[in-house]
Amino acid sequence: MTHAIVLVEAERQAMSTLGSALAEVDGVREAYSVTGEWDFVCVVHVPRHEDLAAVITGQVSALAGVHRTQTMVAFEAFSRHDLEAVFPVGE
Repeated sequence: MTHAIVLVEAERQAMSTLGSALAEVDGVREAYSVTGEWDFVCVVHVPRHEDLAAVITGQVSALAGVHRTQTMVAFEAFSRHDLEAVFPVGE
């Protein structure tokens, strides 16, 4: 499984609708509206590294209202939630 964080800068007129459109893209696990230089952050999970292009370039970047994106591919994933499912933490 490959994980990536995608930062999205939106065009002003798309701010109210782009979040839900991002969340509907296959491969986007979560989409957040955020403060700062970027308008949205997407968490992408795909089965293979090669699938990232289809999700990010083919779908996310192609959405109406997306001005630009920046993608960060994760080397490893660390999640307290995932660890607690396997090893009860704090018991």
